Amino acid sequence: MNSIKLMNKEKKTLDIMNSLLKIFTALLVIVFVLYPFLSVFGKALYSDGRTNLSEFQFIKGEFYLVKNSLLSASITALLSTTFALALGLMTFFVSERQKKIIMFILLLTMVSPPFIGSLTYIELFGRNGFITRDILKLSINPYGLWGIVSVQTLGFTSLNAVLLIGYLDSFDKTMIESAKSLKANTTSILLDIVVPLMKPAIAVSFLLSFIRSMADFSSPMIIGGAFNTLATEAYLSIIAKGNSPRASAMSVILFIPSIIVFIVYSHFLKQQQSASKNLRESQTRMKKSGVYHLVKILGLFFILWLIIQYLAIFTSAFTDKYKGEIYFTFDNIKDSIPHIRDSFIRSIIYSIIAGVFSSLIGLILSFYSYIMKGKYMKILDFISNMPYIVPGTFFGLGYIFAFNKSPLKLTGTALIVILNLIFRQLPMSIRTIQSSMTQIERATLNSAKDLGAHNLYILKDMVFPMSYSGLFLSFTNAFISSMTTIGSIIFLVYPSRKLATFVLFDLVSSGKYKIASVLSCIIIIVCLSVSLLSYRIFNRSSKNVS
Repeated sequence: MNSIKLMNKEKKTLDIMNSLLKIFTALLVIVFVLYPFLSVFGKALYSDGRTNLSEFQFIKGEFYLVKNSLLSASITALLSTTFALALGLMTFFVSERQKKIIMFILLLTMVSPPFIGSLTYIELFGRNGFITRDILKLSINPYGLWGIVSVQTLGFTSLNAVLLIGYLDSFDKTMIESAKSLKANTTSILLDIVVPLMKPAIAVSFLLSFIRSMADFSSPMIIGGAFNTLATEAYLSIIAKGNSPRASAMSVILFIPSIIVFIVYSHFLKQQQSASKNLRESQTRMKKSGVYHLVKILGLFFILWLIIQYLAIFTSAFTDKYKGEIYFTFDNIKDSIPHIRDSFIRSIIYSIIAGVFSSLIGLILSFYSYIMKGKYMKILDFISNMPYIVPGTFFGLGYIFAFNKSPLKLTGTALIVILNLIFRQLPMSIRTIQSSMTQIERATLNSAKDLGAHNLYILKDMVFPMSYSGLFLSFTNAFISSMTTIGSIIFLVYPSRKLATFVLFDLVSSGKYKIASVLSCIIIIVCLSVSLLSYRIFNRSSKNVS
C-alpha cells in the first residue's frame, strides 16, 4: 500500500516537473523570440500610442534600395546554385578520396568569418590588389554590384554544394544503371534523369542563398561602394543616424520577401525530404563525356577560386610589401596581439555557452513537438523558427527595443549577447536534432511507455542518448555560427566588450588588411579545433551508450 502511494506521489512529482519544463521552455521562446520580433513591428508601425506609417515613406524616394537588394540577391542565388550544382554533379565522376578533399575545401568556407570574402577580394582585385596591380598592371574599381555578387557567390556556394552532395549521396542510382544499360549517354542521364529529380534540392539551395544575400549587410558595406542595399541602409540608419524607427521600417520591408521565400522554401524542403526518404545508396560511375566537361570546368573553377582565396588569406598574414617587393614577416602577428587578447577569449566562451544551451533547448522542443506531438507545439515550433527567417539585424534590433527597460533591462550586459546568440541558432539546432530523431524507432518508445516509463525518463534515458549525432551537429553549428556572426549582435555589443568578428570587421573597414588576415586565420583554426574536439567527445560518448 505504501509503495503504491510512493509511486503515485512520484508520478505526480514527475508530471509537475514535466509541465513546468514545457511551460518554462515555451516562456523562453515567447520572451526571447516572439517578443523581440513584435517589438520591431511595434517600433516601425506605432508612434505615441497610435499607428504611424510615416517611416515607410522612404520607399518613394529610395526604392532603388529595394531594387538593389532584389537584384544582387537574385544574381547571387542564381550563380551560387549553378556552381553548387556543378560541384554536386562532379561527385558522380570522382573517387571517394577526391570527394573527401572537395568536401574539406567546401567545409573550410563554412568555418570562416562572413566577410573574409570581402577581405580577400580587396587583397586580390582591389586598386592595389595582387592580381589586378602586381600581375595584370591594372587600376580598376572593384567596388559595386559585381563585387558584392562575387563575394557572396563565393561565400554561399559551399553550403549549397554540401546540401546537393548530401542529396545525391542518397540518390536511387538504379535508374542511372538502367539508363546506362539502355545505352543512354552521360549528357542525357544528367539532364533527363539526375537534374529533374534534384529540382526540390536545387530550389532549396536557390532560396537559401536568396535569403542570406538579402540579409547580408557587411559585404555591401565593405565593397558595395555607391551600390547600397536595404540591409546596409538599415544598419547605417541606427549606427550613423540614430534613427531606430527608420531602421525598423527597413527591417520590416526586408522581412516581407524573406517570409515569402521561406514559405516557398518550406514547401520545396518537404518535397526534397519526401523524395529522398525511399532512395537507396549504390555506387555508380559514368563516362566522362558530353556535359561532364562543362560541369568539370565550372566545378574546378570554383574550387580553384576558393583555394586562391584561402592561400591569399594565409599568405597575407605572414607577408608584407616594401617598395613593391613582397617579403616574409612575423610583424603582422605581433601587431595583432593587442586585438586578440580579450576578444577571442570572450568569443570562445560566448560561443560555447550558445552551442550548449541552443542544443539543449532544441532537444527539449524537438522532444515535445516531434516525439510527443504535444498540443500547441506546432505553433511554438514555428515561433522558434522565426530567427532563421528574419535578417540578423532585424533580430538584433528586436533585442534592443524589447530589453532596454525594466523588468527585463538587459542592454549593456553580456547576457543579452549570449541570449541573442542562443536563440538565433535555435532553428538550426531544432532541425539537426529532429533529423537525428528520425532514426529513433517509435516502437521502442511505445514499449517504454507500455512498461510505465514517464516522459521525463524517456527523454533522459532514451531520446537524449540516441540524439548524440544531432546534438554534436547542433553544438558545432551553433559554436561556429556564434564565433563568426556579426549581424544579429552588432547593436548589442559594447565597445569595451567586443568579440573577435567585431575586431575583424573594424580592421577590414579601416584598411588594416594584414592584421585582419591574421585574425581570420585564428578564427578558422579555433572553429576547426573546437569542431574536431567536440566530434571526439560526442563520438566517445555515443560509443559508450551503444
